[in-house]
Amino acid sequence: MTATTATLGPALAPNRRVGPTAGLRHTMSLAWRSLVQIRHNPMELLDLSVQPIMFVLLFTYVFGTAIAGSSGDYLRFMLPGIVVQNALFATMTTGFGLNNDLTKGVFDRLRSLPIARWSPLAGRILADTVKQAWSIALLLGVGMVLGFRIGTGVFGLLGAFALLLVFSLAASWISVLVGLLVTEPEKVQIFGFMVIFPLTFTSNVFVPTDKMPGWLQNWVTVNPVTIVADALRGLLVSGPVAWPVAQTLLWSAAIVLVFVPLSLRAFSRRI
Repeated sequence: MTATTATLGPALAPNRRVGPTAGLRHTMSLAWRSLVQIRHNPMELLDLSVQPIMFVLLFTYVFGTAIAGSSGDYLRFMLPGIVVQNALFATMTTGFGLNNDLTKGVFDRLRSLPIARWSPLAGRILADTVKQAWSIALLLGVGMVLGFRIGTGVFGLLGAFALLLVFSLAASWISVLVGLLVTEPEKVQIFGFMVIFPLTFTSNVFVPTDKMPGWLQNWVTVNPVTIVADALRGLLVSGPVAWPVAQTLLWSAAIVLVFVPLSLRAFSRRI
């Protein structure tokens, strides 16, 4: 905490209002604090790296031929969906880390500092967005080693990257709310497995919609994970782009409108 405190600037009067510029500086300092911790706890990045890579390898070479006829064709279909699935699971680290800081008293110590009240929360979300970017780049890199190729050019790649970060940032507010409401960090992970796991497996991440039972196809079509996966397939490989991207942005806006106010209310009550 010594290094973090030193970077937050000169002390302010206890009740002095912190301006937006100072608050932004505090946010950047606290985000850096979260990222620097990876040096001492590399498991944070391993959690975002090992599992998705295992999923890519296992599904490509174990199920690829059975589902798509060849592992190469299946990789082109499945990799954008795996990236979406991993991004959703990665949002759980936001709630986990936030709850961990709350239960260990980190926020109590930060509250005693002359910093913006909202900067610890914003710093945590910003740091986890950087980790998301690393995870996306890693999965795409592994996919390209296995034979995946971008079929739409640089702008398609950048568009997919930006769209997924926007959706992940919106979805992270769900994790923030859970992290603020539960009493133990492990309960955030339980929520992730109870909600995100079935949500991604009842989408078209791994299996095309037309290969599923008719009663399930109706849900798969409107599943937000399916929509985001289709948007990434259009941006990275080929296919419709405009409507899936628009739907993804609408879902992101809806999540923000619902969960940001709830999270901020829970945050003000918790601290």
